[in-house]
Order: sequence, then structure tokens, then C-alpha cells
Amino acid sequence: MKFDSKNMCSGPIFKAVVLYTIPIILTGILQLLFNAADLIVVGWFCGSDSVAAVGATSSLTNLIVNLFIGLSVGAGVAVAQGIGSGNEKGTSEAVHTAVPVAFISGAVLTVIGVAFSGTFLELMGTPEGKLLTLSSLYMRIYFGGMTFSMIYNFGSAILRAAGDTRSPLIFLTAAGVLNVLLNILFVAGFKMDVAGVALATSISQALSAVLVVTALARRKDMCRLEFKKLHIHKNALLKMVKIGLPAGLQGSMFSISNVLIQSSVNSFGSAHMSGAAAASSLEGFCYVSMNSFHQTALNFCGQNYGAGNMKRVKRITWVCLATVAAVGLIVGNLTYLFGDKLLGIYITDSPEAIRYGMERLKFMLIPYFLCGIMDTTTGSMRGIGSSVIPMVITVVGVCVMRIVWIYTVFAIPKYHTFAGLFISYPISWLLTFTALIISYHIIMNRRIRSGKR
Repeated sequence: MKFDSKNMCSGPIFKAVVLYTIPIILTGILQLLFNAADLIVVGWFCGSDSVAAVGATSSLTNLIVNLFIGLSVGAGVAVAQGIGSGNEKGTSEAVHTAVPVAFISGAVLTVIGVAFSGTFLELMGTPEGKLLTLSSLYMRIYFGGMTFSMIYNFGSAILRAAGDTRSPLIFLTAAGVLNVLLNILFVAGFKMDVAGVALATSISQALSAVLVVTALARRKDMCRLEFKKLHIHKNALLKMVKIGLPAGLQGSMFSISNVLIQSSVNSFGSAHMSGAAAASSLEGFCYVSMNSFHQTALNFCGQNYGAGNMKRVKRITWVCLATVAAVGLIVGNLTYLFGDKLLGIYITDSPEAIRYGMERLKFMLIPYFLCGIMDTTTGSMRGIGSSVIPMVITVVGVCVMRIVWIYTVFAIPKYHTFAGLFISYPISWLLTFTALIISYHIIMNRRIRSGKR
């Protein structure tokens, strides 16, 4: 089924939401396979130290990258609202602003990652010696391909805003297959260890970037990319920044709290680090299944807000919340049920690490639906143009709460355990969702009173 603005702004909501979201879920899973393939291959051929080295970089990488990923969210909202309102000129300007912004963002990230990854990892408390050396090497090579990653993220945000969720899935399928093949070649064949998996990821990201740019250039609607029109338009940039900067800051603040969590994990030693890294990868597959509804809510609400259909915006929000809660409960609990077997795919030489991974999964996956409804509410709010308020609520309710938890409850010797660390996650999700849903109702009522219908 091909999606366009008409599909989003009319017709049955549940069916449209499900059909739109399924390709996003599959695309997110393929993105995670980049890192999962890294962990699995190094686990098979290099051992748990290499697994720990790759895993130790994830929270730091997210911290550095998320600010710029937020701008891609802003680009998607700008395009979705432009399509919904029928503003062809504004939509085209948003598209042709997004691509150069993506290129610049990638270049800046490459410089930061290559120059400072070792320093950042040391500040996180990554153990000196082999782990620090491997982690630094992996990050430097990984950030060398960051421009490709940014171009893909911005380009896929535009395609989804236009209703096309299938093309990003196809592109990442091709890139994912290439990534796995190169992982095996570089690690098993050339004995490159973590450098091999990082290089494989960068090359596969280059392929996905080329494919997404080609798809935009071949479109026949207002989202068509024409290279001669590439230019940073002031109004389009300001709209992206208005929505994207708070989203990026929120993501970065999330990552700061996760960096502190990772630093706390590092303090327990290598077995805990390996178990947590493998568990985090499994959680990622559950997370993208739910976070996909954030993107659906953002784009559906964005187009309908642009069209002035506020009643449909509210119905879309509730359908997305109900569906993401069901998905979170099913996927999270099933993954935990088979967690020990799944962790064994990543870790083949340390039963102790698997035990620690299961302990983390217990506190993360069983209540994971709370994270899903929290993120989906944020997506609806961003779709109607409200990005600062959900940022503030989420930063306080999730990030600040977890940081305070680490330095208070977790600091008490009795609670200085994996359980004492990871119980902070479901508590923060519940508190934040409660505040977000109240704010959503207040903002929607104000929008309706101001003249939107």
C-alpha cells in the first residue's frame, strides 16, 4: 500500500497506523542489526573483551549523535506539515535545506568522534588497557562514516513524512546484508577485530545513504530532490531547529543519563559490561518496535495538524498509544522469557555475563511498554508543533531523575547492585508519561480554542 497525505488525513486510522508502522519497525530492527552483527561476530571470533569494548561505546555514541538526529526529526515535521497544508514551496525548501544540513552535521560529528573518542571514553571510566584501546579504535572508525549515517537519517525522515516507509526498509535491507557479509570478511577473514566491524558498518551506511538520495531524486511530487536547488533556506532551517533542537537536546540528555548508567556498569567489571552490552542490544530490538509508533504519531499528527483536523489528531494519538502498549507488553515479555538463549547468541564464553544480562533484562523488558507510551505521547506533541514542553518534561522526569538516583539511592551500599541501578528506568518512565499526557491534553485544548479544528 502506498501512503500519501490523503491516506494519513482520511480513512480508518488503526489499519493505516499499523500498515505505516510495520515497515518502520522492520527498518529499525535492521538498523540495530548493524550493531548486533558487530557484537555477535566479535563475540564468536574475538571473545567477551571485544564485546565489552563495542558495547561500551553505544551510550557515548548516542550522546554525541542524538543532537543532530533531532534535527532530522525537525526536518520530518516540517515536511509533514507542509504536505498536510498543501504548501508546495515550503515543503520543497524543507527538503532542499535538510540535505546540506545532514552533510554538515555528519562532517562535524566525524571531527568530534575521531578527535575526542579516547578522551570521552576515559572520562566514562572505561577500564584502561585492552578495553580502552579497542573501544577507542572502534569509535574512530565508526565516526569516520557518520556523514553517510546523517544523510540516510535525514533522507528517510523526509520519505516517511511523505508517507513512504517501505523505501527506507528496502535500503537498509541491502545495507544490512552488506554489513553482515563485510563483518565476517573483515573479522573472520582478515582478523581485524573491532576495527573490522566498525569499517563494515561505515561502508554499509554509505550504501544506504546513496540509495535514499537516489530515491528522493526520483520522486515526482513536492518532496523531489533536485541537486541544483540545494540551499539552506532560513525559514525552513528555523522550523527544523524549532522542532529538532529540543528533540535533539532531549536525546542528548537521555544519553547523558545513559552514559552515567554505563559508567556505573563499568565500575562492576568486565563480566557485568559484557552482560549489559548484550542485554542492551536485545532491548534495542524491543525499543524500536515501540519507538516506531513515535514516528508514526509524529508524521500522522503532523499532516493532520497541517490540514487543521484536530479531532483526527486526537484519535490518532489514542490509537497509537493503545497499539504501542500492546506491542510493548508482548515483545518485552517474550524477549525476557527467552532472554538466556538470546544472550547466548552474543556471549559464548561467560555464563556469568549471561546471568548479569538477565538481571538487567528483568527490570527493563517486563515494564517496557511504559517507555513506549511515553515516547509515543512525545511524538504526537512534536507533530502538532510542541517540542520544548515534552523536552523539559522528559529531561526532568527521565534524565534528571536517573542522575539523582545514581548519586543517592544507588550510592547506598545496600542498593549498589544491578537491580538498584536499573529499577530507576521503569520508575522514570511512569512518572514522565503521567506528566506528558496531562500536558498533551492542555496543549490540544489550547490549539482547538485558538482556531484549529
